[in-house]
Amino acid sequence: MTKPVTPQEMFELWQKMVNPSAFPLQSLMFPVLDPKEIEKKIAELETVEHWLKANLSMLQLSIRSLEYQRSLVKGGEKVRAAMETEEAQGVNPAMWAWNMMAQAGKDMAAASQEIMQQGKEAMEAAAREAPAAAREAPAERETPNAPRAKRRAKQPPKEDER
Repeated sequence: MTKPVTPQEMFELWQKMVNPSAFPLQSLMFPVLDPKEIEKKIAELETVEHWLKANLSMLQLSIRSLEYQRSLVKGGEKVRAAMETEEAQGVNPAMWAWNMMAQAGKDMAAASQEIMQQGKEAMEAAAREAPAAAREAPAERETPNAPRAKRRAKQPPKEDER
C-alpha cells in the first residue's frame, strides 16, 4: 500500500514547483538583514559563478578541439585525394623521399646554372663598358701617388727648404 502524503511533503512539493532554483521563498520575499547570512550567500553565489566560468572554459575548449579535429579531417581528405591521383598515375608512395631528393638536386642544378649565366652576362657587360683608361698602356696611366706628387709640385717651397 502507498503511504499517505503529509502536509510537510505537500509544502515541499509546492515549493519545488514554484521555486525550482531551490532558493527559499522566505529570503526572496523578506530579505535577510544579518551580515553573516549575506556574506554566506555572497560566497555561495561566487562559488556558483566560478563553477559556471569553469564549465564555460571547458565548453570553449571542447569546441576548439572539435574545430581542430575537423581541420585535420579536411586536411586528411586532401592528402588522400592527392595519394589517389598519384596511384592512378602509377606513382609509388614509398619513393617519396627519393623523389624529393631528386627534385631538390634538379632544382639546385638549375639554380646554379642560372647564377653562372648571370655571372657570365655581368662579366661580358663589364668588359663592354670598361672605360678607355683601362685599355690605355700602363706607362700612360697615373700611379696612385701621382696626384700627390703633382700637388707637391704646385706648392711653394717651405722656408726650411729655401
